[in-house]
Amino acid sequence: MSLKVLHVIPAVAPRYGGPSRVIFEMCRSIQQKGTEVLVATTDADGAGHLPVEAGAAIAYQRVPTIFFKRQLSEVFGYSFSLARWLNDNVKNFDVVHIHAVFSHPCLAAARACRRSEVPYIVRPLGSLDPWSMRQKPHRKKLMWHMSVGRMLSEAAAVHYTTREEQRLAEASLGLTQGVVIPLGIEMGMTEDATSAESFRRNHPSLDSNPYILTLSRLHPKKNMELLLEAFLALVKKSEFETWRLVIAGDGETEYIASLKRLTQVLGGDGKVLFTGWLGGAQKAAALREAALLALTSRQENFGLCVVEALACGVPVVVSDRVNLATEIENAGAGWVTTLEKTNLERVLAEALYDEGERRRRGLAGLDLVERQFSWSKVADELNLLYRSVVRKAPALEAQYAVP
Repeated sequence: MSLKVLHVIPAVAPRYGGPSRVIFEMCRSIQQKGTEVLVATTDADGAGHLPVEAGAAIAYQRVPTIFFKRQLSEVFGYSFSLARWLNDNVKNFDVVHIHAVFSHPCLAAARACRRSEVPYIVRPLGSLDPWSMRQKPHRKKLMWHMSVGRMLSEAAAVHYTTREEQRLAEASLGLTQGVVIPLGIEMGMTEDATSAESFRRNHPSLDSNPYILTLSRLHPKKNMELLLEAFLALVKKSEFETWRLVIAGDGETEYIASLKRLTQVLGGDGKVLFTGWLGGAQKAAALREAALLALTSRQENFGLCVVEALACGVPVVVSDRVNLATEIENAGAGWVTTLEKTNLERVLAEALYDEGERRRRGLAGLDLVERQFSWSKVADELNLLYRSVVRKAPALEAQYAVP
């Protein structure tokens, strides 16, 4: 029999970054393997709402999705209508996959599952990393004792996307039942040759200069200030003066303005290009034409943009706080740096100086993605996890007759 899996995530508007896109790529890949899926979420979009019908299942990004009004709190995402729906409907699913931790929809989903004796899996999205737990610690400590601790301890599994994410969470919080299944990438996203030159054409200031690309939601944890300081110090040297830094992403208006002011103060006018959010063919073109992708985050449980770059044969520079750093280093797919300016500047200089080495590491990255990060392979692993969870749930053993 086909499994029915409900995915619950607080919000899916593009402003919320990678998780908003990954959830639909994940569900499409699972569907292709014969598993029925439904995404339940809210219409939250910052202070506003997505223009979607609430309360009825619709096809959204080619995945069955049901939206509910977010009533209160951008941070906590209260949706009382979603909570009521979960209480009434969770029993119709074999497994519930919850994406995120410290939000009302996730806690409501876990509570509804316990009431209906439906097994659930939690994917914490890096929120259990010690660095993340130190952000707004009093609120998180209170929530942990009131509901989050129970949510995690009674989960059938905690789904981490890297072994480092699992290690950090379990060592600091004493959690168990962790499984590691990475995220994937739709391998065809970079194959549209018709747009290969469109990025430079739309940004003529780049001319033919090589560029480093950053591609992510612009947030203080991404540590863009450090990258700007190291890069702009480096390009003052004659051997690196032709290089450019492309910052592609969106975020809070005030924060982006602060990055632009820092660029001016450091003398980076003409050296740094802020493109805003990129999607579709423009994003693919920006990736394909980049010489290097950089992600110098203070904390990153996966780093989807890193895998996207590697899928284009583009090598990466990542901080040692990006949890994919070990995989990248072992595969020879890029460079790993600490979060000191001198070390980042040294690593960037090494990467920018040697085109042949960039090419070699880019090819190694492409091989790494094909071996570990295709959605087809990830979907197989997820379906095995779902069936394992069902096998351990006594109420479902007879239905599926799992030996």
